[in-house]
Amino acid sequence: MIRYYSAFLFVMVLLGCNTPKSATTAAVPNTPLTPNTSTLNTAYWQQHADYTMEIDMDVNKYQYNGKQTLVYTNNSPDVLNKVFYHLYFNAFQPGSEMDVRSRTIADPDPRVGDRISKLKPNEIGYIKVNSLKQNGETIQYEAVGTILEVTLNKPILPGEKATFNMDFNAQVPVQIRRSGRNNKEGVALSMAQWYPKLAEYDFEGWHADPYIGREFHGVWGNFDVKLTIDKNYVVGGTGYLQGNPKINGNKKTLHFKAPNVHDFTWAADPDYIHDTKQVPNGPLLNFYYKNSLDAQTKSYWKKFQQKTVELMQYFSEHIGKYPYKQYSVIQGGDGGMEYAMCTLITGKRSFGSLVGVTAHELAHTWFQFLLATNEAKHEWMDEGFTSYISDAAMNYVMKEGKENPFANAYKGYIYLANSGKEQPLSTHADRYTFNQAYGIAAYNKGEVFLAQLGYIIGEENLKKTIKEYFNTWAFKHPTPNDFIRVASKVSGLELDWYLTDFTQTTNTIDYGVTTIEDKTVTLQRFGVMPMPIDVTVTYTDDTTENFYIPLQMMRGEKPTTATIIADWAWAYPTYTFNTSKSIKSVTIDPEEMMADVNRKNNTK
Repeated sequence: MIRYYSAFLFVMVLLGCNTPKSATTAAVPNTPLTPNTSTLNTAYWQQHADYTMEIDMDVNKYQYNGKQTLVYTNNSPDVLNKVFYHLYFNAFQPGSEMDVRSRTIADPDPRVGDRISKLKPNEIGYIKVNSLKQNGETIQYEAVGTILEVTLNKPILPGEKATFNMDFNAQVPVQIRRSGRNNKEGVALSMAQWYPKLAEYDFEGWHADPYIGREFHGVWGNFDVKLTIDKNYVVGGTGYLQGNPKINGNKKTLHFKAPNVHDFTWAADPDYIHDTKQVPNGPLLNFYYKNSLDAQTKSYWKKFQQKTVELMQYFSEHIGKYPYKQYSVIQGGDGGMEYAMCTLITGKRSFGSLVGVTAHELAHTWFQFLLATNEAKHEWMDEGFTSYISDAAMNYVMKEGKENPFANAYKGYIYLANSGKEQPLSTHADRYTFNQAYGIAAYNKGEVFLAQLGYIIGEENLKKTIKEYFNTWAFKHPTPNDFIRVASKVSGLELDWYLTDFTQTTNTIDYGVTTIEDKTVTLQRFGVMPMPIDVTVTYTDDTTENFYIPLQMMRGEKPTTATIIADWAWAYPTYTFNTSKSIKSVTIDPEEMMADVNRKNNTK
């Protein structure tokens, strides 16, 4: 999702294998119902959860009652004695972890600040579980903050299914962060993370993270949702509407089905305009925005619909085909946030801003909702990869003409690397000391990871890697190692060093030109992180020659037209090479695609 922390967060206005395994090419499912894992290592597994819910919403009290049947399949090799649910709305209560963290971190998100601490009883959010049964028998459970801890009467054995029946009631909080009622633009209901949601269990165990400030991780499954609401409300979100709504007095019941997703989101307002636009050979696009917007802003909402078509086509071409039948852009929330088959964005924007935020959130469909990484542990794979492809898409769709559409991400990362506030990308998303450091790391450094990989393995190999990654890991839960293994196989290069240094440490890249003596050049590695080096030499006769210095531990070279010279082994701090003519000047990385934190010594 989009966040704004400082002038240095150059965010656009524009992947988890469950045991050690080797991912090879697997076709993207022809339908989102049947992900293909046949060519993965046979040790790979992932859990499955099918939800059936009946929800009755009172739009006057902002409260709803729910009945949920969840069929959980334990595909793991483990015996499960407990399960955990997320109760995300419980975060919007005075004294919650989200509240206290926001009031104690040095640079709180201004959208949250101390607002939660001031909520009145009729303004807070909550999800209260009234009863819970496993296979028809009552079981023990306890709500601990935003997590429901459930002790099973009977363990779920490997390969077994268990059916959980739950009655619950909930209250929609005043809109503060992502979800809620009556946001700043007057949207009545932004319903994200609104239901008891089973936590993910994988090769690392349970991921029952409390909702403190970051994003989400979920179990793949099918959703069948019946929503009863005031008949005057227009509803959009995840899933496919089944037939016409059934009217009963002042209410109507809408029936949605969503195949193979790991979340279900909706928004509703009596003032929504609903437009549609068909993507050729693609999904139907839906646009929901308030009729109360001024005439110019509404014209922007009309105009940017064609750009959304172009963005959908760009991502489908450069990552992989969008597999669902519909996608919705919905005015709501608190900025921009991605969900299954939809996004919530604030609507009072310029035309360029509407396109930019939609480019980013739509791109999340691939790098989060289809390549479902754990956002709490690998947030940079979601935000960074999304930022990379959406910056590229904006450059194309909006005809921006940028030679390097990722330049601002490099600037943001280099600022952070030199600030003394950087933490490794492997830091848990909730454990960053500063929100700004999280934002720049996840968005900018994550984007640089992908852009710089193009420098390391070659742009064509990067393009192939992105497509191969999607083809192999869509509808699964890839980890960083899964991605870099795809890149290694596509390029034929050893890349574990890159993943280690750039994501698990704060080691920096700093190479410099130290001496030039007639036809001899000496370079030095000042930073700890290794890299292969592109060098341009300008001779005294004003001709130029490009050289490529392979990194020895890569065990190969990227495709290049440059003159390939001897490998540079990391442990040697200096490197000397000779040329055929007298030298006028030398520049390391002239295209600035290497994230060198000190470019002042790159030219001599």
